[in-house]
Amino acid sequence: MNQLEKLAREHPVEGFWKCYHRIRNAGTVINHKKLHRVYRQMGLPLRRKVKKRLPARVKDPLAIPEGFTQTWSIDFMSDALSNGTKFRSFNVIDDYNREVLFIETDYSLKSSRVIWVLKHLISRYGKPQK
Repeated sequence: MNQLEKLAREHPVEGFWKCYHRIRNAGTVINHKKLHRVYRQMGLPLRRKVKKRLPARVKDPLAIPEGFTQTWSIDFMSDALSNGTKFRSFNVIDDYNREVLFIETDYSLKSSRVIWVLKHLISRYGKPQK
């Protein structure tokens, strides 16, 4: 009991199980049920881990663009052929009318190719405003 009191004073944020394991590691063999009964009778706090709650997500509606080529969505997708060969595609979609502006498909898409596609679209449609 003295060990239990001392541990509870030294480590107030730790609960019963930490105290139990510290006593066992010190070399004292004691039944956990008996120690728990003594722990409760001494009025020591039984700490329990509380789940952390995430704050509620604010669900704002998606902004709808007012005109063509105001905002674009770009995405990379990958798939495999029937023989197992993988390929990737780079897609650029206009958000106003969901028109696909460009799809670039290759086994390996390099950054220089993505930059070329975006520069081509800017020269053709103009730069998106947002």
